[in-house]
Amino acid sequence: MQQIPYFVVDAFASRVFQGNPAGVCPLERWLPDEELQAIAAENNLSETAFFVPQDSGYHLRWFTPRTEVPLCGHATLATAFAIVRHLDPALNEIRFQTLSGILTVRRAGDWYELDLPLYAPQPLQQPPAELEAGLGVEASEILCTEQDSNYYVVVAGEETVRALQPRFEVLARLHPFGVAVTARGRSTDFVSRYFAPSYGIPEDPVTGSTHAALVPYWAPRLKRTSLTAAQVSARGGELRCRLVNKRVRVAGQATTYLEGTIIVP
Repeated sequence: MQQIPYFVVDAFASRVFQGNPAGVCPLERWLPDEELQAIAAENNLSETAFFVPQDSGYHLRWFTPRTEVPLCGHATLATAFAIVRHLDPALNEIRFQTLSGILTVRRAGDWYELDLPLYAPQPLQQPPAELEAGLGVEASEILCTEQDSNYYVVVAGEETVRALQPRFEVLARLHPFGVAVTARGRSTDFVSRYFAPSYGIPEDPVTGSTHAALVPYWAPRLKRTSLTAAQVSARGGELRCRLVNKRVRVAGQATTYLEGTIIVP
């Protein structure tokens, strides 16, 4: 029997029951992929992060309940928080080797800033019919990037984003694409929600990775490089975002909800 330390961290939240919960599993060595996927399915969170020590940092991977993904912002922040809070409190910067290259997280007090690659959103010339049909809303703009598999849908205002009641069975037909919906915010610079039903995530509470495209979209329109953002899901989450040297930095707080042990054969 193997015993794996396990943390559930609410990322982009200052207290529990907010933000986006991520499973975090420190490993001494990599387990078979099918075992990692089975653990993620059993955890049934939007993401479970697994990491092993590597050189001066860590090798980090992310799994939804159904598949491994190339980038996950909130689970990266959650992993950095778990390392600092529970494993190595002296660290102020954590370096991860991932499928999206080197990602770093820097601690500044209670905030953790994640350094992400910049995804450049471009207008989508022929959006699939399922997109607006699944969202049940008319889009002002629809965009995509060359770097990820998401559609970015701009709508009239924050009220429209909050009121969305998507038809998940229709959005699931867009696989491998997820859908981010965004608008100007009332008390923050912009808001968003994110849906990925084909990955086992009907709605993700707070999605760090989509801000790699949302920040480059909103920054020139708002004429500044430091932005505040809110993901207006039921749990909600707050993000501080910056454009720095063609990278996107996304900061948030985090808190531990659960500490325990996974027991597997």
